[in-house]
Amino acid sequence: METRRTNKGGRPALADPAKHRHVLYLNDRENARFLLQWEQSGVTSKSRFIAARLFGEPFRVVKVEKTAVEYCAKLTEFYAQFRAVAVNYNQVVKALHSNFSEKKALAFLYKLEKATTELAVLNRQVIDLTNECKELWLLK
Repeated sequence: METRRTNKGGRPALADPAKHRHVLYLNDRENARFLLQWEQSGVTSKSRFIAARLFGEPFRVVKVEKTAVEYCAKLTEFYAQFRAVAVNYNQVVKALHSNFSEKKALAFLYKLEKATTELAVLNRQVIDLTNECKELWLLK
């Protein structure tokens, strides 16, 4: 005797499917409060959120600080530019020594040294701002 398979496709059946449905009615104020809590929780399904609240599972609030994300993006861009300057710095020093007389090369190197000092000060300010950002936003 051949056994026939009645379900030929789709997802596999769950061992314990959720088949019991409950309905609740909320007024406008309660619904706004519910939606706010649901959005803050970060859970994608409203039914999972309600079940977690009913059965006492921990309620987590996930907050994304947009200014911190923006700051990190800008800092990453700045760091990439800073690295590009460092690569160009080495190329400039080589070009100065190979293309100019020693006196002229030293004059240009002096100007380059001043610009490097300014970059170091700027880098220190960025590090200070980053530490301040950590204290204000990320450690909460």
